[in-house]
Amino acid sequence: MSAIAIPGPVSPGRLALVNPAPRPAVSCRTTRSGGRASRATYRRRRLAVALLAVGVVVAAGQAGGALGSSSLAAPERRPAGAVVETGGDGSVSVVVGSYDTLWSIATQLAPGEDPRPIVDALSEARHGAPLIPGETIRWSP
Repeated sequence: MSAIAIPGPVSPGRLALVNPAPRPAVSCRTTRSGGRASRATYRRRRLAVALLAVGVVVAAGQAGGALGSSSLAAPERRPAGAVVETGGDGSVSVVVGSYDTLWSIATQLAPGEDPRPIVDALSEARHGAPLIPGETIRWSP
């Protein structure tokens, strides 16, 4: 540390300091080893990050479940609708399955043909009513 006298009338024994000693910087964190965090602090930080990561994974799983299904689930096989009986007059009865649509029923009723006219006829005959699983539909071409 150096002291410099200011020129001018100064009482003897009184000196002015031009460059006082720098003060130590104030740290935001309190450490025992002078600037380095302790092992306990590192452990707490790692634990906090691990808990945060687990929380994000759980929240993403809950959101995926709320949206309808999990991307890790195995795809389900759709049961095919079964033709129950074929009448003597050429009519066909089909039992509606849980995943059946008018389009899938039309392709079962007339395989190899264009299903659009059959879908239109079924929709018109049902008056727009929804399909109910277990219901029997009769079709006569």
